[in-house]
Amino acid sequence: MTDIRPFRNALVERILDGDGQAPASERRAAFQNNGLAGPLGMLAGKVATRPGHITDKNIAALTTSGLSEDQLFEIIVCASVGQATRQYEAAFAALEAATGKE
Repeated sequence: MTDIRPFRNALVERILDGDGQAPASERRAAFQNNGLAGPLGMLAGKVATRPGHITDKNIAALTTSGLSEDQLFEIIVCASVGQATRQYEAAFAALEAATGKE
């Protein structure tokens, strides 16, 4: 099986620490699904746990608050990759526990 960890790590480093329109602190909070308040926190939480519940009103509330589409895109990507990372790590931990292999 191909080890994708180096590619995943490069992606995470890029979205959290690379250049972006959204502040790095907000991207990191979205990735961790922790620390964002108000509508932005609600959006990150929905992206991570209930993406089918995101509405046009949720996005409109954030764009009218002054966030650009680029900033919203970055927050959504960080929240998505953060949730995928948590699921990936949990799956590998379960596999390791079940097989006794790393």
